[in-house]
Amino acid sequence: MKFDNRVTRMLGVDTPIVQAPMGWIARSRLASSVSNAGALGIIETSSGELDAIRREIEIMKELTDKPFGVNIAQAFVRDPSIVDFVVEQGVRFVSTSAGDPRKYTEALKAAGLTVFHVVPTLRAAQKAVDAGVDGLIVEGGEGGGFKGPRPVSSLVLLPLIRSKLDVPIIAAGGICDGASMAAAFALGAEGVQMGTRMVSAAESPVHENWKQAIVSAAETDTVYLKSDKGPALRALRTATTEALEAGEGQAMSTLGGGVKQVYFEGKLEAGVALTGQVAGRIEAVRPVAEIIATTVREYAEVVEGLSKQLPRA
Repeated sequence: MKFDNRVTRMLGVDTPIVQAPMGWIARSRLASSVSNAGALGIIETSSGELDAIRREIEIMKELTDKPFGVNIAQAFVRDPSIVDFVVEQGVRFVSTSAGDPRKYTEALKAAGLTVFHVVPTLRAAQKAVDAGVDGLIVEGGEGGGFKGPRPVSSLVLLPLIRSKLDVPIIAAGGICDGASMAAAFALGAEGVQMGTRMVSAAESPVHENWKQAIVSAAETDTVYLKSDKGPALRALRTATTEALEAGEGQAMSTLGGGVKQVYFEGKLEAGVALTGQVAGRIEAVRPVAEIIATTVREYAEVVEGLSKQLPRA
């Protein structure tokens, strides 16, 4: 099945699936697998480790000759030279997030880059379009990771933003397969972003304990953590995150303090494992290429099945 829409044309990909820019996770091993499968791999900057990111981009160019992008997480990368940094790497696509879209959009577009901004509300989407972005990544509150203070589900947010704005939309939050991709397209998206599904992929660098926790999770096994010091978080339900949910400690400081232990040592109680509600639908660890190919096949099957239900004259 060949896709042809504004997202595939802007990103230069065959398949309008984007891998989410998870801190410390969205690096060359995972991102190159996504790009080589015909979708778009993204390199993160939210870790703040720009020297390491530069090296990851160099490795990325060795692992794939396909398009890839970089995310600028504004709340975590305050280096004013970040635009120059990204441009110097030869990247053509940037997603910006966790900050004001007016901050970097003009400079990035002046350098010839395509820019999408991550938004959790209609108001944020309108602000991003006014700032001149090329498109939006519309992130429902069911998604894992950093969240707005008042989460809105994709089922409400996507059609709302589509009804008000005519720019390409990539849907994020709750996407893991062809059925959810087809649903996102029906609501107005022209592409989808996968986070939790990619965290649990075979090429993901996180510890097997986290992957298996996703596979065994129920749809109720995440918690939404508000924070006085930073954005809200959606994370895997553990004793640690349940304590944070009850008001014992600060979510952002716990996240930062336990990153390496959670991500790479598999000690899930040592911090916060950012995970979306879609974990309840993920049943196995699978290679990226298989995830993407299966998603496309299922998407086609769903669309064809729906078309057969149309009334005939």
